[in-house]
Amino acid sequence: MLKETEVVKIRRKVLSEIAKLTFAGELDKHNIVDILDGIVTEDGPRYRCCVHKERAIVKDRVKFIMAQPLDIGITEAATNALNGQIADMPILNIMPEACDQCPIDTFFITNACRNCVAHNCIASCPKRAITVVQNQAYIDKTRCVECGLCKKSCMYGAIVEITRPCERACDIGAIKADKERRAVIDYAKCVQCGGCKVACPFGAITEQSFIVQLIQQMKANKRVYAILAPAFISQFGMKVKPIQVINALKKIGFYDVQEVSFGADIVTLEEAKEFASTVPEKQTFMTTSCCPAFVGMVNNHLPQLKEHISTTVSPMVASGKVIKEADPEAVVVFIGPCVAKKVEARQYPDIIDFVLTFEETEALFAGYGISPADMIETEFATTASRDGNAFARAGGVVQAVIDAAEKLAPDLQVKPHRAEGLQNCKVALLQMKAGKIDANFFEGMACNGGCVGGPGILIDTRVSTKAVDNFAASSSMVNAVENQKAINDSKKDIHWHKKQ
Repeated sequence: MLKETEVVKIRRKVLSEIAKLTFAGELDKHNIVDILDGIVTEDGPRYRCCVHKERAIVKDRVKFIMAQPLDIGITEAATNALNGQIADMPILNIMPEACDQCPIDTFFITNACRNCVAHNCIASCPKRAITVVQNQAYIDKTRCVECGLCKKSCMYGAIVEITRPCERACDIGAIKADKERRAVIDYAKCVQCGGCKVACPFGAITEQSFIVQLIQQMKANKRVYAILAPAFISQFGMKVKPIQVINALKKIGFYDVQEVSFGADIVTLEEAKEFASTVPEKQTFMTTSCCPAFVGMVNNHLPQLKEHISTTVSPMVASGKVIKEADPEAVVVFIGPCVAKKVEARQYPDIIDFVLTFEETEALFAGYGISPADMIETEFATTASRDGNAFARAGGVVQAVIDAAEKLAPDLQVKPHRAEGLQNCKVALLQMKAGKIDANFFEGMACNGGCVGGPGILIDTRVSTKAVDNFAASSSMVNAVENQKAINDSKKDIHWHKKQ
């Protein structure tokens, strides 16, 4: 499992308590307030100045977990959540009370400074902001413009650059500090990948959760389907079998559980067809479309390259379409490692009803009082192919499309390139556009390692990657052809491409 920091422990404890009270039908005004006293006690541990500050932050966290805004009372928030209401606000939000305001200077001269004779730092500073004080270089912050030339010129590496963890984690510059040094998100730039949430050591950045609204749907005996992202393998324990996770989900109230890797097989063949029909006749290269944060980065930061994105829907949406066609009354819940999927789901409100991370799903299990490891093992066979199950890790999508393209258009040459991390993706796309990278198919993943490195994971990315590879290797390549044949033979009017 991933190392549980105090931030993670607090977040998971609050999630589990909310789930527990909702399952028990006790999320009323008395019990919701008791959460604050139960999580933040007079005996500690204490992370901030006083118990009142601690409880104020937990209160804000509870509101976001119930998908409610901060400007209403906690009892009103609970009532709204129980009634199925979801506030119209961004998925990622900052809790002002929790932000430490990080009072740091960008460039700092350490004790490694030798007060050398060369004084390269002084000579390089365009604002003459550096002097020698007590036999060591000193930066006058009233003059410094944070250009970084001093850091580059120091032969000892004595000048370091310090950035706020949230800013450093954001590859696209969507988060900055305001005049009061509190972090603020520029939603015009943000793709809500969740990197800043993971990076903040104060737990000040959190996300909307829909566990209360979802539990209410299950308690109302709705047919609630869970669709599991391919990255679910090993997330709930290395010894936990896929069927145990499926049985645990059914135990807590899900009507049925299906694999999103089935949708990945559909997407693989559709993207391969699209690639064959557009490259190179219509455009020089095509990109994948399954990572919503990557797609958001292109749309927001490289709009001139939007036409290169595949129009094929993501595996999540493809899986949801199949279920909704078969059962129009279904409530479809995507379970995966991704925060950005919650944003993507808003674009398909008739297909995807809720999105949960693995962390939130673990809280559901804890709130209900079960563990997947304790579930019985019954027969299980994946409905997807090797390539579909490998979608979860970096390189999986591009390999799947290559394999499919070889069957669909043997004479078509696929020259792949891929990148992880939004900044790396941005650089690679610009180089491809300029002809500096000889490739015609690009896989872009916002998270390092691919989906297995998402902000909602429970285990180390390297361990998960290996587990996914092993599971995929045991899958049948025949499934991919059978899945597409089943869809093609169907008379149902299912469209696998986004509306233009």
